[in-house]
Amino acid sequence: MSVGTHHVPQEAAGSRLDAWLTAQLENVSRARVQLLLSQGLVRVDGAAAKPSLKLRGGETIEILGDAQPPPLRAIAESILLNIVYEDDDLSVINKPAGMMVHAGAGATHADPEKDERNRGTLVNALLGHYQQLSSTGGTLRPGIVHRLDKQTSGLIIVARNDAAHLKLAEMFSRRQMRKTYLALVHGNLKQDKGTINAAISRDAIRRTRMTTRREEGARAAVSHYTVLNRLDTRFGKFTMVSVRIETGRTHQIRVHLSSIGHPVVGDTLYGAPAQIAVPGPRTKSAPAPETISLDRNFLHAAELEFAHPRTGEPLQLQAPLPLELTGFIEQLRQKP
Repeated sequence: MSVGTHHVPQEAAGSRLDAWLTAQLENVSRARVQLLLSQGLVRVDGAAAKPSLKLRGGETIEILGDAQPPPLRAIAESILLNIVYEDDDLSVINKPAGMMVHAGAGATHADPEKDERNRGTLVNALLGHYQQLSSTGGTLRPGIVHRLDKQTSGLIIVARNDAAHLKLAEMFSRRQMRKTYLALVHGNLKQDKGTINAAISRDAIRRTRMTTRREEGARAAVSHYTVLNRLDTRFGKFTMVSVRIETGRTHQIRVHLSSIGHPVVGDTLYGAPAQIAVPGPRTKSAPAPETISLDRNFLHAAELEFAHPRTGEPLQLQAPLPLELTGFIEQLRQKP
């Protein structure tokens, strides 16, 4: 944001104030300029002004600071929830792939409720269903103790009061939660069992990715995998594994499996192909190879085992593979 003084030339006469400022300020959207104006951070000849003000030419415009968009506040929406378990302290939801757990921080719209990033989230669905959730996570993440990636399905625990939230968070930090995932990966995993002990940090170049190849900022991460099934199909070889994680780092399973050369099917961020083609020689005269694809990651949080935060009762909860994943396996196994 170019904080300081700007002089309006005569040739700008007749322009709207917000449009002229947007053209003058590098990498600043019109919405952000309007936010500046609404927050009184723009002065035209010493006075506050509306975005629609018509310039005469010759004015002095002062920008006093950078606009701060209002924080996103989660809103209630009527969205169907697949509730696996619930009581007065907690709920366990089977989240579908494609649903974000909560909206991202910050908004570009002056009204957070009109920001599209604040729509269709698990938190919005929870607020539409329950009268009360824990407030420990703040107004953007009420009830949220841990997360699942947007394109990962399966079980997620929700705290319905602050006491349960604090106890559940403590159990996560002490690794007293047993979380098991199912994943289909590319290639043939040779070992029937294995442990991946590789610290994870954010990729220095692609900030949406995590990596095991950078020491700076790396945090310990441990994943244990067990081979459940090996598939030798006309589309290539695949391995179904169960993965139990000791830690809960961002993208942990996806990063770990990719780091040993076996990316999760559908996970293009970590090396999986967008289209899986029948292997074979390619010539100019040959028809295009048959392909299949999966528009999500083949990663599913299938089991949760933990002690109830208030009663201590052991809970063991499961969620079967969703239909789009079982259907994809059937596609792989089909004969030509």
